[in-house]
Amino acid sequence: MEINKKVKFEYIQQAEILARGTDIIPGGVMGLAEKLQNAKENGKPLRVKLGLDPTRPDLHLGHSVVMRKLKKFQEFGHQVVLIIGGATAMIGDPSGKSETRPSLTKEEVETNAKTYLEQMGKIVDVQNAEIKNNANWLHTMDLTQLLQLAAKITVAQMLVRDDFMKRYQSGKPIGVHEFFYPLMQAYDSVAVDSDIELGGTDQRFNVLLGRDIQTAYGKKEPQLAMLLPLLEGTDGIVKMSKTYPEHCISLTEDPNNMYGKLMSIPDNLIYRYYELLTDIDNVELEQIKSTLLNKSANPRDLKMKLAKYIVAQYYGDDIAQISQNEFINVVQNKGIPADIQEKQFNEGVLLTDIALDLGFVPSKSVAKRLVQGGGMKINGEKVTDLQAKLVYDNSDSVVFQVGKRNFVKLVK
Repeated sequence: MEINKKVKFEYIQQAEILARGTDIIPGGVMGLAEKLQNAKENGKPLRVKLGLDPTRPDLHLGHSVVMRKLKKFQEFGHQVVLIIGGATAMIGDPSGKSETRPSLTKEEVETNAKTYLEQMGKIVDVQNAEIKNNANWLHTMDLTQLLQLAAKITVAQMLVRDDFMKRYQSGKPIGVHEFFYPLMQAYDSVAVDSDIELGGTDQRFNVLLGRDIQTAYGKKEPQLAMLLPLLEGTDGIVKMSKTYPEHCISLTEDPNNMYGKLMSIPDNLIYRYYELLTDIDNVELEQIKSTLLNKSANPRDLKMKLAKYIVAQYYGDDIAQISQNEFINVVQNKGIPADIQEKQFNEGVLLTDIALDLGFVPSKSVAKRLVQGGGMKINGEKVTDLQAKLVYDNSDSVVFQVGKRNFVKLVK
């Protein structure tokens, strides 16, 4: 994108804040800065689009990366447009999938969408966002309109997509309906007249196609694409997902668990989490990078500051301080939580079953791995037998620990 006039410093500053951690196409930071300045001079706030296919009811910190960008756009006076995929979710986004993705029913979409918006309200001003359902325009298209949309792109262009090409080359089936998913998402940009679309890096093809389709339908300045990285889970390997609950931090996570999980991230994720999940300025961010490279501070201290910062975003400063104190007591000082719960269980029940029943582990296989790794304890003593059962001996209760942060007092 050519910058055809001088862009004021204030809009470059705004663009740099918005652009942190993102890939902006076309024009990068300066392209965004020019768009911000034009919007202000024309008295027309930018329309910033995010499409939501509510495939699962819960949101996590990985989702918050894009939502935090939306919040910043709102703070700078622009209009956020949230599109619920009432039509697209019934197809299923094929992005990054090695096989056809199962579709959702209308009822599942509506239920999940309600939960999505409630949780998004922790970050985004949902009340002042435009909320649209793409079923309102996609489900009302007649056959002629649908064919006109399909004529805007070729099969060859679709097969440029890495996931489609891999499936095609490996002989795995690709449903014709799957080709319509990116077309439908792109047409959403026409329907809401978006100026900027946000999406994960896995959405590159879909979001850029929105520019092409807007142009095909006569928009002179098609949307900018802002692509955001996919946040890794606490293992530092796989992207954060509810598929891997032990490495996922939900927006509704108990604050003590949220703090503890953030403390468990590998050191190589510290900078990335600060960059994508906090509002610290770029100067301080560079200082953190330098500190990590020079090893001039204990990574644990940086994690504690990070964990407290993020917990405070969702629960407030007081609760964040309590969570930090609890972590210091339980993990660093090997103490027992002050608010330990009591649960009644009869003797003779497998400890792995109790862990599963209490929700401390997502499956029996995870419970067994914890035992094998020394992560399950009774009164501070490691459980080594996979078939170990609850025994009270001559006591009325025992303290059962699963992992570093899950405690319960088991009583007769």
